[in-house]
Amino acid sequence: MPQKKPIFAPSIKAIMAEQILQIENVDPKELHGPNDKYLELVKSMFPKLKLIARGDFVKVIGDDEEIEYFTSRYETLMMQLERFGKLTAQTVEDVMMAATDTELQQKMSESDVLVFGRNGVPVKAITANQKRMVTASEQKDLIFAIGPAGTGKTYTAVALAVRALKAKQVRRIILTRPAVEADEHLGFLPGDLKDKLDPYLQPLYDALRDMIPSAKLDSYLEDHTIEIAPLAFMRGRTLDHAFVILDEAQNATRSQLKMFLTRMGRSAKFIVTGDITQIDLPPKTPSGLPQAMEVLKDVKGIEFIYLDDKDVVRHKLVTDIINAYKRYHEEGKEENIEDAQSIP
Repeated sequence: MPQKKPIFAPSIKAIMAEQILQIENVDPKELHGPNDKYLELVKSMFPKLKLIARGDFVKVIGDDEEIEYFTSRYETLMMQLERFGKLTAQTVEDVMMAATDTELQQKMSESDVLVFGRNGVPVKAITANQKRMVTASEQKDLIFAIGPAGTGKTYTAVALAVRALKAKQVRRIILTRPAVEADEHLGFLPGDLKDKLDPYLQPLYDALRDMIPSAKLDSYLEDHTIEIAPLAFMRGRTLDHAFVILDEAQNATRSQLKMFLTRMGRSAKFIVTGDITQIDLPPKTPSGLPQAMEVLKDVKGIEFIYLDDKDVVRHKLVTDIINAYKRYHEEGKEENIEDAQSIP
């Protein structure tokens, strides 16, 4: 007579552990890929685990140690998506199979993508000096990026700020510009103060829209995670835990630039961008940028990056235009370079 199986004998399922992971701060559809492509890839890399994805949750069933390792990698994958806004199959594989976060950083450092912009377009530092900006920003809390129009200094600075925000290295981004023309014509423009000032800040909005989805950007602007304001609005403030960019710094007066630089608070990153060949200040009002370059050149912890025509990433004619103006001034045909008309 066959022996009966004990009623209380543990089954394989009874000794399997189970954990439910919540997907936070990212879209599950982006995390799992088109038609669950990335989820299926993850499943293939963890054949000993059973993964069940439902909405914002993933149920993991399997051995305790295997679940613990999977959970660590999966949370890192979510952080990676939150930081860059996009995943690739290679990124998923690198993240999920890395033994430690240090190993992952070594793998991911091979990529020079700063952020993924609209439609997944990668934003990178392209030229040698743009890459120097990236390196300097990682090592220093204050850098100056000086160069002519079209060299990508502002765009690279904004990408660095967005990357830092997504990586939770800072709590907010503050972008500012001197509204030089507004001093004369502000009262004649229609609308409230924001309507009057926004045209001068539009290039900063344009850069952000290239890197952050519209709905997310609107949310950031509404809760002041991202703030765009004229330089005058910085007076009296202390900017803590922020990535702060002063754009068009050549149009800041000496007192304004000193005021801005002394706003730096704890755990802050500052980037100052400018072009000393395009000063729009009124006659006899000296720019603060050349003075700051001279005064601060030997201060430790500050780095100056000088971009030139080799860094131009606009139309080829922009490089030719810059060189033509440069020759014009070098030949002495312009008595004072600061009085020259700015290039649109």
